[in-house]
Amino acid sequence: MDDATRTELEAAAFRRLVGHLRDRTDVQNIDLMTLAGFCRNCLSNWYKDAADEKGLEIDKMTAREIVYGMPFAEWKAKYQKEATDEQQAAFETAQASADH
Repeated sequence: MDDATRTELEAAAFRRLVGHLRDRTDVQNIDLMTLAGFCRNCLSNWYKDAADEKGLEIDKMTAREIVYGMPFAEWKAKYQKEATDEQQAAFETAQASADH
């Protein structure tokens, strides 16, 4: 496989992942972090890092809007819920496990 085709496939997979995360507003970032070790914010940070490496100026909130499909504040107001005690405990356990 040539590099251009690989990049096209990777971009298509990224777009599909972002679309999936946009559709699954019921899944909270804390749950993603607990189970997968990354969340929508991580993905937007990686997007910004990639832009930075290319010398492109994209700020943190623009990168988040690209991933969330809307301004981050709007997404938070519509979909983000306060973490439950159980979610917070699971997150802390996962973080402690990742540190080892």
